[in-house]
Amino acid sequence: MQGLLVLSRGIDQLSRWLGYVASWLVLLSVLISAGNATVRYLFHYSSNGWLEIQWYMFGAMVLFGASWTLACNEHVRVDVIYGSVSQRARLWIDAIGLTVFLLPVTIFLTIICWRFFLTSWFSGEYSLNAGGLILWPAKLVLPAGFFLLTLQGVSELIKRAAALRGLTDIDTNYEKPLQ
Repeated sequence: MQGLLVLSRGIDQLSRWLGYVASWLVLLSVLISAGNATVRYLFHYSSNGWLEIQWYMFGAMVLFGASWTLACNEHVRVDVIYGSVSQRARLWIDAIGLTVFLLPVTIFLTIICWRFFLTSWFSGEYSLNAGGLILWPAKLVLPAGFFLLTLQGVSELIKRAAALRGLTDIDTNYEKPLQ
């Protein structure tokens, strides 16, 4: 189990780093948007490529940030009983949810999106917009993001299993006190 916990920590580090990249993409996207608007209004020049690169970055922000969001236990929960049960019951709910819902869906989406990306890659697909960009980088973000979310799901499952065996502690509380 210790080897799996080491793997889990490595996955968590990767997710943390990608969350950091995603946060910088927010700033970069804002700067590109502001620069594009300034050039458009001052010099009456614009390119669809600038808009599309913002869309690419938004996709990367969401898909690369998702694994970090899961690692921080900040993801959306839709349940009625989670907050009113014991810590051990929450660990079981998390483990079952990861195993039955998250992992099968993210594995399926990784496979489907990989095919979607490959089709774009081999065809050399470009945007149909004038001045548009090649599409495969945006489509590569899809399987990469779902694969990273799958990895983080595995990491979370490892941590839940270790906590259920008494080898580690996990805070499953999702309500943070106001500061």
